[in-house]
Order: sequence, then structure tokens, then C-alpha cells
Amino acid sequence: MIHPWQVPPSPSSARPSSSVAAGDGLYTPSPPATTTTTTTTTTSALVELLLPESQRDAALAEAHTLPMVVLTEETDWQWLHVLSEGWASPLRGFMREEEYLQCLHFNCIRDADGHVHNQSVAIVLAITDEQRQRIESSGQDAFALSLSAQPERPVAIVRRPEFYVHNKEERCARQLGTTHAGHPYAAIIHRSGEWLVGGDVEVLQRFRYGDGLDAYRLTPRDLQAEFRRRGADAVFVFQLRNPIHNGHALLMTSCRDDLLRRGYRNPILLVHQIGGKVKQDDVPLRERILQNQQVIEEGILDPETTLLGIFPSPMMYAGPTEVQWHAKARMNAGCQFYIVGRDPAGIKHPDGERDLFDPWHGKKVLQRAPGLERLEILPFRLAAYDKTAGRMAFFDPSRADDFLFISGTKMRGFAAAGETPPEGFMGKRAWQVLADYYQRKRQAEGGK
Repeated sequence: MIHPWQVPPSPSSARPSSSVAAGDGLYTPSPPATTTTTTTTTTSALVELLLPESQRDAALAEAHTLPMVVLTEETDWQWLHVLSEGWASPLRGFMREEEYLQCLHFNCIRDADGHVHNQSVAIVLAITDEQRQRIESSGQDAFALSLSAQPERPVAIVRRPEFYVHNKEERCARQLGTTHAGHPYAAIIHRSGEWLVGGDVEVLQRFRYGDGLDAYRLTPRDLQAEFRRRGADAVFVFQLRNPIHNGHALLMTSCRDDLLRRGYRNPILLVHQIGGKVKQDDVPLRERILQNQQVIEEGILDPETTLLGIFPSPMMYAGPTEVQWHAKARMNAGCQFYIVGRDPAGIKHPDGERDLFDPWHGKKVLQRAPGLERLEILPFRLAAYDKTAGRMAFFDPSRADDFLFISGTKMRGFAAAGETPPEGFMGKRAWQVLADYYQRKRQAEGGK
């Protein structure tokens, strides 16, 4: 496991090639060149929790005098990363009880000005009773956070903490649709502390992981600057936690073509990989990014109009509830269009092979979710392998027998078994990244 402060910050090449413009407003893409607009969309300010550099030394000195909570759960410091960069704007820290209840029951929070913001997943910090008592008995109105890899090094301060009971069963039921301990994120919740603590967060240093992938970890502000640099008049995003096959690429390319037909001149695609914790059998982040990069270098996706990035959030496998979070966070980064397909953020039920969620509810929920009105959902056309053409194509139900559906599970099965998928399913160099990974994995497991 790599912690984000184990190494010195990466060089400046990790940032977008243009400087980040000052100001708090979100990047807003232009309307199509062939249309006029009669309304002005107002956007929320990014709430970034990284302290200005001029304030960090004093805050660090103060943090050393405060009670310390060591973040031992990987997802806790990933949520801290999310908060620090403004993905969860307008949150100013881990949720206080009022925010948590709104999130849990309404999938939204209302800010001090009365504006409603979609916030479908709880971003909370669970602590033990012993940690709560230690903070309260200190007599201080703040405590510091550190990571398990360097427990003596403060990375953030939580101010004006508010403690409330962590009802784990309710949280699992409402957020995940199940309380089953076999669900990967439910397991994390069940083993966490019996108290939740909310409070305003001040982060002391930008997150860097030193894993060779920091150049892809663009913040919302970085992304907005890069969209401006590229002259984007529309930004559409495809989130995934899997490698890209040619069906994905066909879908993304067709979405861009649709935007061009609507009058946009330079739509930019953001391919955004989940960077936080995923299931054990998912392909690791490094291999996903390397594979995606090969797809771009092979020209399957246009390098001039495609931006590859990493989204720091962990996966919760919460289906329609989680897909709202995925969309809202990208909206905070300046995305205007969101591609959603079958069973987004879905998972099989822990007791069997059936889907935990209806596979099309995610798309339907996004189209009606409060607080996401500025984001347009792009239609997902089903792609499959056309055996007659020897390539991925949009499914034609009139000749259904000509098509082969290759799921992510089946794709991983090919690679794990050392087999090759049908020609035209994936770029050759992109497939080789997966084949090499699974070969190393087989060797590590005893050469099976």
C-alpha cells in the first residue's frame, strides 16, 4: 500500500501544462456554436481544503500540539484526499451530523444560502470510543490527522469536532442497499469505529503518491485549467474502473460525434479511472492507466481530444446511489456531459450471481437526481463483439445471434487464463498490458 506522503512531492510536470487561473468559479463550457442561450448557469465555488502555503508552517506546528488520530483505513485518507481538492464541494470537512442525515435520507445537502447540492454518499470519519475520549479530555477544540505509514507526521487538522453515534447498519442499508458483511464497502463500515466525527478540515500538503501516476491525478482546478488550455467548448466524461476495450472506445467516439453534430466545435473527453480502493479482483490502478494510455497511443481514442486522469475516490459499489456521487464530483471539475451505461457502480449480490441493483436504475436516477440539473446524461448504446465483422459494434437486436457479449469478468478471465480475446475486441498493445499483468500474477501464485 502506498501512502500519499511517503515520498517528496512530484515535479511540476505532474500538473497541467497551463497555469491554473485564479478565482473560485467553476469552469463552464460554452453552448454549441449554432445555438443561443437565454439563461445564465450559476455554479458553486470550489471548496478546496488545502491551506495556502503561507499558512502551512504555523498550522503544522499547531498540529503537533493537538491530539492525533491515525488514519489506518485506506479509504479514510482517500476521502481526505477527495475533500482536500474540492471534489465534494461545498463540504468543508468530514460531515457533521446535520449534513450526514441530509445525505443519508435525501442524497442532498442544503448550504447556508439555501442552495441544494447533490451529495449521495457519506464522507465521514469513524473513530473509536477511546479516540473520542482522548480528544474530548484534551480540552482543545481541534485534533490532528496522520497516516499509518508516518503516524507522527500530521497531514491535516479537524477543527470544532462534532461527535455522533455511528449506526453502521442504517448507513449500510441506506447507502449500499444491503447490510451484508460480504459486500466490500459494508465490510469496511462494519469494522470501523462506533462514533462519527465531523468538523472543518485544513489539509497541510497536496497529496502525492510517488507511484509514477501523480501526473494523472489532476484536481478539479487542474482539470478546468486543462480544458481551457485545450479550448474545449464541451467536456464529456467516461468513468471506469476497468480496462478500455474497443466497445468502450466506440461509445466514447460516437458521443463526441453526437456533440459535434449538435454544434460543439471542440468537445474534450475525460477518461477518468477510479483511483481509490477497489475490489480485490479488479485490475490494479497502475495496469489500468498503462492499458488506457496504450489505447490512446494506438489511436483508438484520439490523443488530441482525450484527457486521461485519476479520480481519487474509493469505490463503494453502491449502484444508483454512488453514481450520483461520481457525476456530482465531475460536475465540480467542469464536466458538462456524463456517459452512463449498464449497472454503474454495481456489484453482484454477496450471496450469489444476481445483480445487487437493477442494471438500468443508475441511468434513470441520474436523469432525475436533484442537484445534477446542470449535467446532461449522454445515452449509452450497447456494444458487443460482431462476429460477422470481427470487431466491436453497436448491438443490432435484429441479428442478435451475430453478437458476442464479453463482460469485464469474462475479459479478466481470458487474461487470467493466458487466452486471447477475439481479434478486434481490444487494441493489441492495450491487451498486452493485461496479459503481462496476469502472467506476473500467475507466477506469483505459483506458476499456475
